Amino acid sequence: MDWWSAEVPEAEECVLGPLLHRAAGDRPEEVHAVFADGTQWTNGYAWQAANALARELQARGVGPGDRVLSWFPNGPDALRVWYGANLLGAIYVPLNPAYRGRLLEHVISLSGARIMIAHPALAAELQDVDAAHVEQVVALAADQWTDVDGDAVTPDRPVQPWDPYAIIFTSGTTGPSKGVICSYAQLATAASAAFTEYFGTGDRYMVNLPLFHAGGTVGTYAALLLGGSIAVVDRFDTNQFWHTVRATGTTHVTLLGVMANFLSKQQPDPRDRDHPLRHVYMVPLIDDAHGFAARFGVDFVAMFNMTETAIPIISELNPRTPGTCGRLRYGMQARIVDEHDREVADGASGELILRADRPWSMNSGYWNMPEATAHAWRNGWYHTGDSFRKQDGEYFFHDRVKDAIRRRGENVSSFDVESEILAHPNVREAAVVAVPSPHGEDDILAVIAPNAGKSITPKELVAFLAERMAYFMVPRYVRILAELPKTPTSKVEKHHLRATGVTADTWDRERNGITLKRRDLQSPM
Repeated sequence: MDWWSAEVPEAEECVLGPLLHRAAGDRPEEVHAVFADGTQWTNGYAWQAANALARELQARGVGPGDRVLSWFPNGPDALRVWYGANLLGAIYVPLNPAYRGRLLEHVISLSGARIMIAHPALAAELQDVDAAHVEQVVALAADQWTDVDGDAVTPDRPVQPWDPYAIIFTSGTTGPSKGVICSYAQLATAASAAFTEYFGTGDRYMVNLPLFHAGGTVGTYAALLLGGSIAVVDRFDTNQFWHTVRATGTTHVTLLGVMANFLSKQQPDPRDRDHPLRHVYMVPLIDDAHGFAARFGVDFVAMFNMTETAIPIISELNPRTPGTCGRLRYGMQARIVDEHDREVADGASGELILRADRPWSMNSGYWNMPEATAHAWRNGWYHTGDSFRKQDGEYFFHDRVKDAIRRRGENVSSFDVESEILAHPNVREAAVVAVPSPHGEDDILAVIAPNAGKSITPKELVAFLAERMAYFMVPRYVRILAELPKTPTSKVEKHHLRATGVTADTWDRERNGITLKRRDLQSPM
């Protein structure tokens, strides 16, 4: 299959059932997955485990198009519920283990699912939750539904490339979570776009992003498509990362920018290059990406993706342009537009909108949310909600449209301010949000966490920034926390920071007598 053609791939080329069955038949003894506890699945066992679970689901009335709620952390059970549901043509609906209360009720109700498979400790938490349409809740033990000797399951109808493999809920950092309808064709296209050139037999991808998120499922599928294997870990851990890489034989990994920053700010170690890791997908690039690559002996690429898309933008190996997300890949169309969908000039910022040549290779809308689907897909283009600029064919992320700050008549990118704050050697993580200004428009609040064993005062930070950025971009308010609130995919929960706003422990530079003004460049008369 030419993955860059406009043709929809055949089911045998992209649907999970045929892919998993072929791997089990052609390479049954090859490693499919290794897990944090040291256990391994072969390709043969992966198929058997999925088939055993599918058989139990089928006995409970699950068939094509039915939604199966899966509530697990990363691990073998999350994998076998995903695989087992898809073998039947059912839709995998993974839930964040951190969900509680009304948010949990929201996603369960929205899914319309009649069955949930959950970790026993999580299943017990459903007693105080309105589980809506759910008729069966199975608290799945590790040794339950593991009879691998039964007959192979056959779906009630053939599973097609355009069928949904999953409903993936967005992080909900700017509003209620939406269920993104993701097809097999979309998942396989994304996996091929990112991995085909760099990954193959003998490679192992670390799944350190959640399997309830596209960040976890795309890499897993790439290994299935291209003949490699995966290492499934519960979460990213800065202190254990290199040990885990060595223990699992990981050759490829995705590092969000915050993760790469955490690693780069660790003290140098004699073993910094003593590991099998060769390739890093860095999203977004950190300022000193080449320094990171040189220190740890890895190559890297930049890219842009969302749950709703399929890696529309990706860079060459080790890109030299600071801050780039890469170039538009073959088979994608993109425009950068204003609020009325009018294209802006090169170098100007606007919203990135996308569409694909291949049908079904982007999201199929939002589950049970027709108005949100229509709004996102207006005028025949998918609206990302991300502000970008394009320069010389390369794309540069500017900000989430909703995160843009308007201060004293100037537009300020929170992303740009955060990048400068993170350049300070004592700062481990940073988030910048708008807070109401008594003068109208916005003031800027920076919330930071220092590196372990390091400290920084707000006054020191402001002095550092004043030398590096325009006066109107320097935050008025600075708050210091031990750690920023984040989603399990390591995205800072900016809505919490906005809601909290200026707290009693927030430092105000103007109240401390520090004002910054425009430079007077007028020549003396």
